[in-house]
Amino acid sequence: MIKDITLGQYFPGESVLHKMDPRMKIFLTFFVMVNLFLAVSVYAYAFMILCAIVIISLSHIPLKLIMRGIKPLIYIIVFTTVLNMFSVPPNAKILWQFWIFKFSVEGITNSAFMIFRLILLVMTTSLLTYTTSPTLLTDGLERLFSPLKKIKVPVHDFAMMMTIALRFIPTLIEETDKIMSAQKARGADFESGK
Repeated sequence: MIKDITLGQYFPGESVLHKMDPRMKIFLTFFVMVNLFLAVSVYAYAFMILCAIVIISLSHIPLKLIMRGIKPLIYIIVFTTVLNMFSVPPNAKILWQFWIFKFSVEGITNSAFMIFRLILLVMTTSLLTYTTSPTLLTDGLERLFSPLKKIKVPVHDFAMMMTIALRFIPTLIEETDKIMSAQKARGADFESGK
């Protein structure tokens, strides 16, 4: 499960996305995130899925690698799906009711939209770190926020902190995996108990 965390990993390549300016990639990632949260219709989600397919095909990164980042979020996705499934807006057509739980068409629709929203969000945002090296990401963030230097915001320091944090996530995951393997070799049981 720990090896499935893909945040902060860079996948070297020569694709169109790899060669794109990091500022443009940051802006496009932000644009996709905003549009995912503003989408309310089936057509909007279909358009966002089509955009994600195009972006993934342009990146030349294996879909299996991108989907691996979703695996650690399965519990969150299931939890939000169940929560949205039983949330009933006013004047909703209730299909089934037990005690305080109400099951409606609108709840099913909301939970389906939430699943697509979370999956597309993880897939598209992970492409930013997959296609941009930490150094280029730092430079892009610093140049993107350089107008804030006029009001004495330490943009370089913030960009460096964000990049260091992103850069060390894979290292921390690798070290955690090594420690868990060493503990398993000594007889620790991570599968049962607390």
